[in-house]
Amino acid sequence: MSFHHCHRDPMPQQGLTPERLQARRQLCAACAVCCVFMAGEVVGGYLAHSLAIMTDAAHLLADVGSMMGSLFSLWLSTRPATRTMTFGWHRSETLGALASVVSLWMVTGILLYLAFIRLLHSDYHIEGGAMLLTASIAVCANLLMAFVLHQAGPPHSHGSRGAEYTPLEEGPREPLPLGNTSVRAAFVHVLGDLLQSLGVLAASILIYFKPQYKAADPISTFLFSIFALGSTAPTLRDVLRVLMEGTPRSVGFEPVRDTLLSVPGVRATHELHLWALTLTYHVASAHLAIDAAADPEAVLAEASSRLYSQFGISSCTLQVEQYRPEMAQCLRCREPPKA
Repeated sequence: MSFHHCHRDPMPQQGLTPERLQARRQLCAACAVCCVFMAGEVVGGYLAHSLAIMTDAAHLLADVGSMMGSLFSLWLSTRPATRTMTFGWHRSETLGALASVVSLWMVTGILLYLAFIRLLHSDYHIEGGAMLLTASIAVCANLLMAFVLHQAGPPHSHGSRGAEYTPLEEGPREPLPLGNTSVRAAFVHVLGDLLQSLGVLAASILIYFKPQYKAADPISTFLFSIFALGSTAPTLRDVLRVLMEGTPRSVGFEPVRDTLLSVPGVRATHELHLWALTLTYHVASAHLAIDAAADPEAVLAEASSRLYSQFGISSCTLQVEQYRPEMAQCLRCREPPKA
């Protein structure tokens, strides 16, 4: 049989993967656009005396901070593994996405408080013309940033850190529309800002033609800030799943177990663990109990190949051991219960 080595790729990939290079370009472009239009909104909001415009600028400030943090985490993730950080720095991408969500929550909380104060006190004046012009520009800016950050999915890659895979038995292999975690979090930010900008634009049109309805300014801030909080739920759910070492959503426990049991010579499997360093970097480990006549090297090669090809596992560690009847009664060898 051909020699089987433990690594899927002969040489580790240096620097950023194509997916992360694309993410860095998207984040840099969006960050530049965001800075320019944020400065314009601060000036326009001040001249218009509009809290809604200033809140939109504050959301853009949160976006700039989160995107800069994401760019830093992308750079940090290229650092090689060390004896302390044995998996490298891949999870910094996930931490960057979490910081992005938390920053949006903090800014939104402040804005909700200010909007509530304005609803209680009506001693303020809104410049409808300046507000309308600034809100129109803000909508265009958010549309431009959404276009820059939009991604249908990661490009095709042959490396171990490339696109995700769908199990072969479930249908043809198609990339899952997950994309880079940091870009996805930034895109959610921009979508929330776009919807808020549309609300601010509607409020500015109303105030421009009907100045007596100036309460539309804090009301729009209140409503769309709540919506922005809700828009972070999917990203937060995925980030917490990664940080809690949960099984990746695109990889099922039972399909992986059945695939390992289908390898010739494998009698049983236990200590099966599935987790992820990022949404696209999946890791697996397991013990394979084999027949006495089975070739351990052949079993290891076939099992590793199936995990790589059918589930897109980026790194797997398999321990091959001889099957013993008492394994069926071992409490530690039993499968974990369903959640």
